[in-house]
Amino acid sequence: MGDGKTTAPSGPLVAGFHARNALPHLKREGASYFVTFRLAGTLPAELITRLKTERQAILAHALAAKRPLTWPEQEELFRWYARRVDAHLDAGHGDCFLAQPQIAGLVAGALRHFHEDRHELGAWVIMPNHVHVLVRPRPGWTLSAVLHSWKSYTATQANRLLGRAGRPFWQKESYDHLVRDDQDHARCHRYIEDNPVTARLCDRPEAWRWSSAHRG
Repeated sequence: MGDGKTTAPSGPLVAGFHARNALPHLKREGASYFVTFRLAGTLPAELITRLKTERQAILAHALAAKRPLTWPEQEELFRWYARRVDAHLDAGHGDCFLAQPQIAGLVAGALRHFHEDRHELGAWVIMPNHVHVLVRPRPGWTLSAVLHSWKSYTATQANRLLGRAGRPFWQKESYDHLVRDDQDHARCHRYIEDNPVTARLCDRPEAWRWSSAHRG
């Protein structure tokens, strides 16, 4: 798996706000994050366009009222965006390569491989077309570097197994939420491990094989 480590990383990738494409990303050094990344092509373009249009309308209304949204308000707006996206993903749209045990096992192994080295891995779940993770980067590692390591390695290996080398495997953009306190951490943990039940893939969290809740 790729290195990607930087020496004493600094800047907005460690602490503060930065933006990529549609989503803002709030970082705090030493913090934990709730992260979602999904397979490429799992959301129809018209859905993404509609959600972005609705979001832009809210932002434009705030600007017209001469009261631009604060960053916490914008972060809540993007959480709304993420919930809408998750509901579509849970319906199983698009490619579901992660439903294949060999591919899911590959991703699970990558998530756990550098636990307590590059990152501290909390709750995690691999759904048929997306992944949720609670993770805290270790000193010397940014969240971006950890995600790049996971996604680049698994994309190469999964495409090789699927006989589709050179094609996009993961959607480029990931969603991440800064975990603010213990209550927020517990909420994210529960959301992650309950996801297979919410999506009606099993009747209890511990029954889902590709999850930190699995017992068996």
